[in-house]
Order: sequence, then C-alpha cells, then structure tokens
Amino acid sequence: MLRRLSVIVITIATLNPQMSWAMNAEEYRLLGIKYQQQERYSEAIDVMQKAVKLQPKNINGRVLLGWTQHLAGQEDAATKTLVETFCLDPFYVRNLNALGIVHLVSGRLFEAAATHIWAVVLKPDNEIAYYNLSLTMERLKKYPWAIGNAKRASQLEPNNPHPLVALAIAYWGQGDRTQAKKAFRQAIALDGRYRNTEFLNHLKKAGFSPTQIQTTKQILQNLKNRTL
Repeated sequence: MLRRLSVIVITIATLNPQMSWAMNAEEYRLLGIKYQQQERYSEAIDVMQKAVKLQPKNINGRVLLGWTQHLAGQEDAATKTLVETFCLDPFYVRNLNALGIVHLVSGRLFEAAATHIWAVVLKPDNEIAYYNLSLTMERLKKYPWAIGNAKRASQLEPNNPHPLVALAIAYWGQGDRTQAKKAFRQAIALDGRYRNTEFLNHLKKAGFSPTQIQTTKQILQNLKNRTL
C-alpha cells in the first residue's frame, strides 16, 4: 500500500511538478526577507517579485519589494514599485514611509516632504516620517521646520541618536552653534561612536546627504577643538 502511494505521488509530481513543489506567495516573501537580511539583494528581489506576481494586491509584499530594491541601490525600480503601491492604497503608512525615504535619497525633496507630511497626518506618532521630514526641510533650508520635526522624532524615539544628529545639523544651518553642539553631545551620550569622524559616514544609510554628513563632521570637529 505504501509503495503504491509513493508511486502515485511521484507520478503526480512528474506530470505536474508545479502542483507539488511550487512555493506560494507567503513562502516567497519569507524567503525574500531571509535573503534581504543576509544582504543577498538580487536573490531577495527575484523571489519577492514572484510573490508580487502571485499576489499583486498584497500591499505588504509590494512594500517589501520596493524597500529591498532601495537597499540594493535600485532607486528607480523602488520608486516605480512604491508609487504603484501608493496608487493601490494611498493610506498605507509603511509604504508612505518607504516612498518618502526613496524620494529623499533620490533628491526629490518636495515629493519627499509631501509624502512624509501625509504619513504624519495618517499616523501622528510616526517617528520615521518626522525624522525624514527634518532631513528634507534642512536640505530645503527650512530650518525652523527641520528643528521642529527633529525634536518630535527625538521625543517619539528617545533612544535613537539619529533624530538628535538631524536636530544638530538643523541648528547649525540656522546659525545656532550652541544648540547644534548641545544636540550633538546628546547623540554622543546615547552612542559613543559618534565621537569618531569615520563612523559618521554610516549616516548615508540613515538618509543623510553627503553635504549633511559633512556638516556633522564640522560639528564634531568643533566640539573636539573645544574638548568634548
């Protein structure tokens, strides 16, 4: 009996292998997340695209794909994926957060501002949107807005040094060196690695532009000259 059942299973698999072995959309997504965490972005994107093809209306699956494309440096592809997702559901905050970041790092500052403002309207305690709004407004030289958003992000996520560094460069741009250095000292208090100039280069992954990273280095150097 067992042998006969085995023959039946093997026969079905031979005639229609997809019926037996094809992964479903959720399995593809989970595999894609695993690859993404391992920074195997090409493989992650490949399986996430398969998941989206199987479930084109699954919003979370689309966001995962778009964000992974962003992590892989494929900003145009990420924009396309996330904009399409926005058209399917303009109220999904995770997609708005991801799309706003992609707009920001791509230099589309007005689009970034509009996207993050909408994300804040939908979720008033959205620390990601406030933080990225601060970086956006600093680049637009709207320093009071940059300062206000950085403060709000820091209140919502008090153990994250990134909003404090964003606050520091906003104050620096406004010409308030005292408050800039105070904010940067607070960031150092949370994470001592901010004493290291080379460590500041990692801020690129946190949405800072090259000019903003250079500003953080200026603030740190100023602090070092006066002894931290």
